[in-house]
Amino acid sequence: MIKGIRPLLRGSTYVGMLFACCGALVSLPLLPFALLPTLAWRSAPEGVQTVLVLLVWAVLIGVLGLAHTTRRALVASARRLLRVPLPEPPARRQRASPPGGAATHPVHDPVGKPAPTEPSGADRWRTPLWLLLHVALGWTGALVSGVLILVGLTLPIGWFGAELTLSLYGWSARVEGGWQSRVVALGCLPAAAIVCVVVTHTLRWLAPRLLGPSSAERLALAAERELRLAERNRLAHELHDSIGHTLTATTIQAAVAGELLSTDPGAARAALRSIEESTRAALEDLDYVLGVLREQRAETAPLRTLADLPELLGRLRHTGAQVEPELSGDMTQVQGTLSRAAYRILQEGLTNALRHGAQGRIDVRVAVETGGLELSVVNPIGGGIRTGKGRGRSSRDAFPTSGHGLPGLTERVRLLHGEIEVGPDGPRHWRLAVRLPVR
Repeated sequence: MIKGIRPLLRGSTYVGMLFACCGALVSLPLLPFALLPTLAWRSAPEGVQTVLVLLVWAVLIGVLGLAHTTRRALVASARRLLRVPLPEPPARRQRASPPGGAATHPVHDPVGKPAPTEPSGADRWRTPLWLLLHVALGWTGALVSGVLILVGLTLPIGWFGAELTLSLYGWSARVEGGWQSRVVALGCLPAAAIVCVVVTHTLRWLAPRLLGPSSAERLALAAERELRLAERNRLAHELHDSIGHTLTATTIQAAVAGELLSTDPGAARAALRSIEESTRAALEDLDYVLGVLREQRAETAPLRTLADLPELLGRLRHTGAQVEPELSGDMTQVQGTLSRAAYRILQEGLTNALRHGAQGRIDVRVAVETGGLELSVVNPIGGGIRTGKGRGRSSRDAFPTSGHGLPGLTERVRLLHGEIEVGPDGPRHWRLAVRLPVR
């Protein structure tokens, strides 16, 4: 009993009824245009004219619902007034039309998937159907509840011996005093509230089915979420590779500069210059990532490629590391995303060699072969890292790690459809080997 009465006492019920009445009021400016055909066909019977006006009115309302802006406004108002959790409709992107009227091709997003285009079929008519039902429920609810409220307020006049005649659309009834009028008057106001409940619940039931995302739009929203997630993962990789490498290298370089400051000031100054260069490059990467996270466009996107590999190896040599590169093949075949990914893979491999490797030579190999790019970093296992002339310290104590380096590398290589091997290379060396397809 109480559960059934509760919807009658909720303010949201009457806010939903107000939303329905707003739909009825919005349709009023279209009514004069719906009356135009009757002016040209005055000889038609009154019933035919009424049906014709209603049909033209319904067509005009449906055409209004075809506009994408109309749907966005309806979704926003239903979300606010009906309290229905509706997602924002995805932006519709038209098919691109090249100059000269050539054949059209679908627009593609950055990962090569077709972008959503204009809906077709039944999906196109979901919003006009919602608008028609919205207007119909609004007018029906407003008229029925208005009549019930009017009757509930006027019937008590008959309680005092007066007579009242009600007339609506040619239908009339005379109200006289008596216990029947009292019963009807007491039931009219709750009945009007029940009409509001029915209209509000009907709109709330229809909203997700007609204003909610269609199957194509759900795919588009999922694609947008996938792109955002991929962008976040890419930024996380960029930060991990760039900042992690810079902190590792600068820590070693600072130790070298501290030990050589009194004995070899020139070498100490070179180490400090290398720290400056490394931190400046890391600050550019950090500024770019923060600009993307703040939804601002960074001034310059730091695109490190294999062309920047000599600079990276030069900074490593200032740490005291002995790096021996081996480059072979036509590097011009490696461009764009593949070149940037190859740089980051080598950077992560060299960072791990500095953190966890022992003193000794670090072999870096980059080979461009037919259809493939091979990368490898081989370094001595365990012991310590070089901090000065023949002295070292434990890399495990100096560099606590998060454990995300190798999984991040594996994911990066997998996205590029490549192969990765990580593990011991004999009893004294550790090897990172990656093969990426060149397309």
